[in-house]
Amino acid sequence: MRIWLALWAIAMGFMPTIAPAAEPGAAPIPAPVAALAGCWGGRGEVMGKSVSITVHAAPIVLDAMMAVDADSVATADPNDRYAAHLIFGGAGDPQKAPASVIMGYWTDSFGGTFAAAGNGEVRADGFDMTYAYPDDAFVNRWRMKGDALSWQIVARDANGVEKPFASYALQKAACASSAKP
Repeated sequence: MRIWLALWAIAMGFMPTIAPAAEPGAAPIPAPVAALAGCWGGRGEVMGKSVSITVHAAPIVLDAMMAVDADSVATADPNDRYAAHLIFGGAGDPQKAPASVIMGYWTDSFGGTFAAAGNGEVRADGFDMTYAYPDDAFVNRWRMKGDALSWQIVARDANGVEKPFASYALQKAACASSAKP
C-alpha cells in the first residue's frame, strides 16, 4: 500500500523535486549571458554575404554554464549552411563580486581545427567575448535591448585594427518543439 501511495504522490507532483544547481562555489552565469536563454531568429551578414540565423540558448551542467547553438543559411544559397556551438560560464570567486568575467568555448561546423577557448567580460548592455586564433582575434559583441539582440563579430589583428566579419540582428522567437531551448 505504501508503494502505491508513494507512486501516487510522485505522479501528482506532491513529492519534492530536486532543482538543478551548480556546484557550491561555482561562479554563476553572468546576467547578460543568462538573458540569452530561449530562442532567437533574424538576419545578418557574414563577410558580405546575407544570411538568416536562428539561435537557441539554454543553461547546461546544472545551470553552471550556458550553451548557445547558432545555425545560419546564406540567403542566396540554401546549401551554404553554418553552425556554431558556444559555451559560456562565469569565472572568478562569487564570494567577492558578481560574475563579470566570462570564460567560454567556440566550436563550429568547420570542426576541431577551428575550435577556440575564449574570455570576455560583462558590459552595461551585454557582454564581449574574444577568441584568439593564429592570425586574428575574433571579438564577439553581444548586445540586448528588450526582445532585440545584436551580435557583431570583428576580426582584430595584432596591431588592434578591427575589420567587420559578421553582424546579426535577432528578435526573441517562440521555440519550435524540436528546438534546443
